[in-house]
Amino acid sequence: MLEFLICSMLTIFPDYLVRRYVQGKRIGREINLYSMWFELRYGITACVILTVSLITLIFYFHPSTTNVTAVFRTVTILPESNGRVAEVFVGINEKVAAGAPLFRLDDKEQRAALETARRRVAEIDAETTVAQSELASADGLIAQAEGAYLQALNELETQVELNQRNPNIVARREIERLQVAADGRKGALAAAVSNKQTLETKIASLLPAQKASAEAALAQAQVELDKTTVRAGVAGTVQQFTLRPGDVVNPMIRSAGILVPEERRIGLIAGFGQIEAQVMKAGMIAEATCIGKPFTIIPMVVTEVQDVIAAGQYRPTDLLVDAQQLARPGTLTTYLEPLFQGQLTGLPPGSSCIANAYTSNHDALHEPGISMSRWLYLHVIDAVGLVHAAILRLQALLLPVQTLVLTGH
Repeated sequence: MLEFLICSMLTIFPDYLVRRYVQGKRIGREINLYSMWFELRYGITACVILTVSLITLIFYFHPSTTNVTAVFRTVTILPESNGRVAEVFVGINEKVAAGAPLFRLDDKEQRAALETARRRVAEIDAETTVAQSELASADGLIAQAEGAYLQALNELETQVELNQRNPNIVARREIERLQVAADGRKGALAAAVSNKQTLETKIASLLPAQKASAEAALAQAQVELDKTTVRAGVAGTVQQFTLRPGDVVNPMIRSAGILVPEERRIGLIAGFGQIEAQVMKAGMIAEATCIGKPFTIIPMVVTEVQDVIAAGQYRPTDLLVDAQQLARPGTLTTYLEPLFQGQLTGLPPGSSCIANAYTSNHDALHEPGISMSRWLYLHVIDAVGLVHAAILRLQALLLPVQTLVLTGH
């Protein structure tokens, strides 16, 4: 309507002035309800063409959308494993700090596993003590074996020396028996030394490795036990949290609730028409008015334009995708942030908004060698943005009336 009124001042009104003061035709006589369409046909036709062209120019280069939402981040409250709730620490809509416990699952199995791992560590410590005692006794066994071996060796050497002096004094069988006894005691000495080396290796390498594995199992058991207590990852407010002791939670099927962080605001997400894909760029100035903050124009800036349209996405399934299923056109997702700090203060997260984005040709107008026609065209594009800005301000004025009176909300 505003575009039509502006265009009529440039087309229908001059046509009427010509009819009135040049041709002498007056309203109510020559120009009446029935003859007006014929008398002002040039102005009406030009007005319609100019209005359509102006609306097309405005909405293309200065796009508008009602698909705008003040989005905010939420955190799903989920345990890392299935379990039955044993204890609940918070209530509905309660504010929690980061790291505060929210609820605890039944942890009997995890506590049993933790105690088993702890016992295993104690068992290895006891094995280390026993091995050290055995190592001390191994020195005694080596000394005893050395003494027995030296005694047998001395007896053998004595009998061999006597046999060399007089072969008839010592029997050959006796020398062989002493030789076998000396060899046996030498083997016992070697076994005692080897046993000591085995104990030393066990104390130095095997038992520490086993203890390290047991301590790792203990730490893992402690982690599994800690997982049974679900804590808040960030500070915020707990929403839709109706868990009670005895409920079963499953991270794949049933969540425990939602945590809305304190620093939850992201900005505005707007869905513009696909036809504006060549116009929407990051850095564009935008404006928005929201139902949650009436009579207010919020200056915004386009920070990001999503380079894909969500309506065309698909994922591998056991069925082929029919193009008919993708027939609904999607929107161009655009992220808007306030131009100044604090502009979104007082705006409830999740509010629905209306947004305009404005094309700026300031840099193009200052390019050297620009033609007059292009200079005028770019000036017209920037100028008609005022029309869209005025329309947004009218919408901001009418939005509460439309919401509260016309729709009954």
